[in-house]
Amino acid sequence: MSTRAEHATPPQDRARRWRALAVCLVAAFMTLLDVSIVNVALPSIRSGLGASESELQWILSGYALAFGLVLVPAGRLGDARSRRAVFLFGLALFTLSSAAAGLAPGVGWLIAARLVQGVAGGILNPQVAGLIQQLFEGKERGKAFGALGSVIGVATAVGPLLGGALIALAGSDDGWRWVFYVNIPVGLVALPLAWRLLPAPVYGDRQGLDPLGVVLLGAGVLTVMLPFVQAQQWEGAAKWLLVPAGAALLAAFVAWERRAASPIVDLGLFRLRSYALGATIALLYFAGFTAVFFIFTLYLQNGLGYSPLGAGLAITPFAVGSGTAAQIGGRLVDRFGRPLVAFGLGMVLGGLVLAWIAVELHPGAGVAWWTALPLLVTGFGSGLVISPNQTITLSEVPYTEGGSAAGVLQTGQRVGTAIGVAAVGAVFFASVPGGWAAAFRHGLIVTLGFVVLALAAAVTDLLLGRRDRATAERP
Repeated sequence: MSTRAEHATPPQDRARRWRALAVCLVAAFMTLLDVSIVNVALPSIRSGLGASESELQWILSGYALAFGLVLVPAGRLGDARSRRAVFLFGLALFTLSSAAAGLAPGVGWLIAARLVQGVAGGILNPQVAGLIQQLFEGKERGKAFGALGSVIGVATAVGPLLGGALIALAGSDDGWRWVFYVNIPVGLVALPLAWRLLPAPVYGDRQGLDPLGVVLLGAGVLTVMLPFVQAQQWEGAAKWLLVPAGAALLAAFVAWERRAASPIVDLGLFRLRSYALGATIALLYFAGFTAVFFIFTLYLQNGLGYSPLGAGLAITPFAVGSGTAAQIGGRLVDRFGRPLVAFGLGMVLGGLVLAWIAVELHPGAGVAWWTALPLLVTGFGSGLVISPNQTITLSEVPYTEGGSAAGVLQTGQRVGTAIGVAAVGAVFFASVPGGWAAAFRHGLIVTLGFVVLALAAAVTDLLLGRRDRATAERP
């Protein structure tokens, strides 16, 4: 879509490209870590600031809401203007808001800082995928997305471990502040490196940014996500009326985009089977696998009395498996394609079933040891899902539209995460009277359902691809 020099030719210096990627991955890790690291800090925030249950929920979910709202507009802005400039702004804002969160004198200040943090994370993340599309091609692009997949998997799983360690070192009353302070030195180092290594901004040939499309999409995503992220705190069934209202807003957004002169989202992307089914797989898979950490940490800490650090250590096998396999998947995706994703989803299913069996047989304090191998298998499968699926999903997208396409994909992931945590959490909390182990098992069943649906979407893609090849081979 754009013809500017910034998008015309990727840098030829291979070492520089990989150094630029490293800066992007550090920033992405920091923003994704803040999705999960705060989970184990909530008891410390409650004791330190006297936060209520509702306020704790907003500290947790406000970040996810703000993050999801700005992904697509930010991706479009990077495509239409300068990915480096937007990346730098997002990184600076995230660093400043992390400092504000750590210094928060009260709960209201902390909630506001978390909302700004979420906006900053949402601004920054689609630029990473867009820059990968811009800087790399062919097998190198698969390796780069493999590295990003490692970051996604490890950041999600290692958050509770790092949060638990920081709280153990700094104390339960003020330990939560260091969960935010840890971002400051990382951001201060990454900013000058990003300025030097990322493709230089070139202003000119500016395109329209579709403000009405931004408003319709933002309102639709917010209205759909809000009842899910507030499922436990917002009592009554009236909240679910927002879901059809949000669907109507999204339908209005689609209708507008079809006639907009400069649409924020190219709806033609969804005519690409690789993109449409890849986005579906991502939504369903994130609905499943992110909810596992939510209910597992609750089971360990509330049910079995694990410390935040102990709960984080129990999830470490998943991070090890995911980080290792994502690198392998990035190298193999060019050879195997979607079958690799289907294989990974099968491993995730197998690992979760083994975790279920482990909790059935050994539900007591030693459960972390018995679930270590199942979580390692699940993490390995996850590493073969996230980065290969993202590589395939964006494979046919022009790199000039990489940011907005990645923004749509990541918005689906955020919506999936909200739906999954709400659905799994509802079953989990309803089952707590029967015991924490039983609650975890019941929540795991819902998680398995989401992963099975993701596998069905991957198999559908394989069958359609086989049909297309057979049709092409006919005389």
